[in-house]
Amino acid sequence: MSTWKRDFGSGLIVLVPLIVLLLVIGWIYRHIASIPLISTLEPEWLLEPVVPLYRVVIALVVFTTLVLAVGYFMRTTLGRIVEARIDESINHIPALRVVYNASKLAVETALSGTEDLQNPVHLETWKGIRMTAFKTGKKTRDGKLVLFMPTAPNITSGYVIEVEPERVTDTGESVEEAMTRILSAGFAESAHQVSVDGDLIDGMGEGSTDARVAGDAEMTDAEAADADRTDPDTAP
Repeated sequence: MSTWKRDFGSGLIVLVPLIVLLLVIGWIYRHIASIPLISTLEPEWLLEPVVPLYRVVIALVVFTTLVLAVGYFMRTTLGRIVEARIDESINHIPALRVVYNASKLAVETALSGTEDLQNPVHLETWKGIRMTAFKTGKKTRDGKLVLFMPTAPNITSGYVIEVEPERVTDTGESVEEAMTRILSAGFAESAHQVSVDGDLIDGMGEGSTDARVAGDAEMTDAEAADADRTDPDTAP
């Protein structure tokens, strides 16, 4: 039964992400293909089965061209001035500025490409207990490392912490392995982990319980002997 459960769990770990990925790709594909403006660029001779694919290709080409054009414009002095004016204007809007700044920060973080962002580390929060965090590539003015510690299994929330560098140790694993462990709540198999059989744990628990009971019995006998030696009523 233990082997069957492990095989079933391993299959779910492989198939569920693929199914979710296919569903997301299909959702994006359908929404891009249904953009109204793209239909105006369709030639009349285009076959009906090819129309959705044609719309997606045209949308991607237009989007890529727009991104490159805006990026080239941002390299100029006028582009930087326009960006600063846009940021300043949106930051005066209470609700939209949160979404705007969060989206901008997420894109900047994803495209930064620094090595520190791909470096999972261990942080000993309490004595003998360590947690997985990720370097952000930033430091405070007093030299502390800025880390992001995600929650499990929802990595979209977590804690931004500042810690002394000597309290941080590298995990020796890739960011994919660390993320897989967090997303699976520790159940995913990894080359840096050792599986422990449940029967072995139960056996160890029973043995430990027996040992504790035996130890308590020995202590009780010893305490009784000490009481007999020190009790004046029982002394010869």
